[in-house]
Amino acid sequence: MTELIGREELMSAINQGAVTVVDALGGVYYEQQHLPNALPLAEADVPSQAPRLLPDKNAAIVTYCSNASCPNSQNVANRLAAAGYTNVRKYRDGIQDWVGAGLPIESGVFAPTG
Repeated sequence: MTELIGREELMSAINQGAVTVVDALGGVYYEQQHLPNALPLAEADVPSQAPRLLPDKNAAIVTYCSNASCPNSQNVANRLAAAGYTNVRKYRDGIQDWVGAGLPIESGVFAPTG
């Protein structure tokens, strides 16, 4: 099982720019709302998209989805670990917890830079 990260620690890491956050829901869910600076990456897209979106396999990465019962964040974390990513954690409580705490979210289509 992937190591967990709590809301407060994740918020601090995001504010410090110390983590790459991965939205495991993707698609319309990502467009509606996602954590600040999150990258959309669904399980099926890990093999084709992870090398481009996440070039540093040792970087701190946190996956999340909607809530604790959603399997997407664990599935993406498993695929990343299998692909050689060494520092992947999971925000189990997901965006429902984040929004419920009144923390900032973003919306819109992902626009890669570079």
